[in-house]
Amino acid sequence: MAQEPIKVAVFDLNKTVYRKSSKDEFFKFICYKKNYKLLNILQISLYGLMSKLKLLNKTDFKENFFKYLNGLPPEQVQKYARQFWEIEWDDHFNEPLLQRIKELREQGVQIIFITGGYDVYVAPLFKKHLKVDAWMATQTRYENGHYKINGKALKDQEKVRRLEEHFNGKPFRLIETYSDSEEDLFHIADKAYLMKDGKPVPYQE
Repeated sequence: MAQEPIKVAVFDLNKTVYRKSSKDEFFKFICYKKNYKLLNILQISLYGLMSKLKLLNKTDFKENFFKYLNGLPPEQVQKYARQFWEIEWDDHFNEPLLQRIKELREQGVQIIFITGGYDVYVAPLFKKHLKVDAWMATQTRYENGHYKINGKALKDQEKVRRLEEHFNGKPFRLIETYSDSEEDLFHIADKAYLMKDGKPVPYQE
């Protein structure tokens, strides 16, 4: 007898369930905490421009953007992240989507978050505030005072790969997925929703 597929709903974090960009907001928070100078901010802006011009791929962009974390060990970053998410939760989260997550969980659907953010600073959000069945983020390691990405930034096809890896061959059915931009996940979901002005709009190919 064939195993019944596990029902899953996948949510993006930034500009989806979290109304803002955690990448940008956490950067501002660290700048405030560490009193970073204008030069650091200009360097980060340059990396962003290079990414938009396709001069940096997503993995290189993230490693360069997050250079502001260099010198801060994971324990310190997570301490700042706990403070950051205490401030942001839950005033800056999309209440209708939080309600939808609650409804889906009551129906026995597994809730999984897949975000391109660094695991080191999103982990405290999921450990304390946002209760989910699983979460995935861009995986990092801290070497000689620098953060490096393990593998690839969690984007596009990498999200599909990580989701399949999570279930390790077990059949699953992606019944819903939500994001602020078109994702490869949209093409394997029963229903996909693109965020427009804070509201989920059914995605049409």
